[in-house]
Amino acid sequence: MSDFLYIYRGGERANTPEESEKVMQRWVAWMTELGQKGHMKDRGQPLESEGKVVKGKQKVVTDGPYAETKDVVGGYTLVEARDLAHAAELAKGCPIFETGGMVEVRPVMEM
Repeated sequence: MSDFLYIYRGGERANTPEESEKVMQRWVAWMTELGQKGHMKDRGQPLESEGKVVKGKQKVVTDGPYAETKDVVGGYTLVEARDLAHAAELAKGCPIFETGGMVEVRPVMEM
């Protein structure tokens, strides 16, 4: 088994508190199922939309990140799976797809 990072990108925000609650329930159910099947290593956290970017040899700090809505990273989760294909298959249950978002699945490099 290896570790994989799910990076959540895009997706529409709920319009009402009721919709938000339903979406959250689907996320909790999906993550609970991953945990019960032994795949959950770290639920991760949602990320705030604001931030800073430090770049270049001069280490210039700017406001950011500014990206197209579909590219904004909203959060992450660390899972364990047999291989990349298995990790991608597990990601298919993520509720973000119901709101037009996507899950980037990345293997964690062992060092």
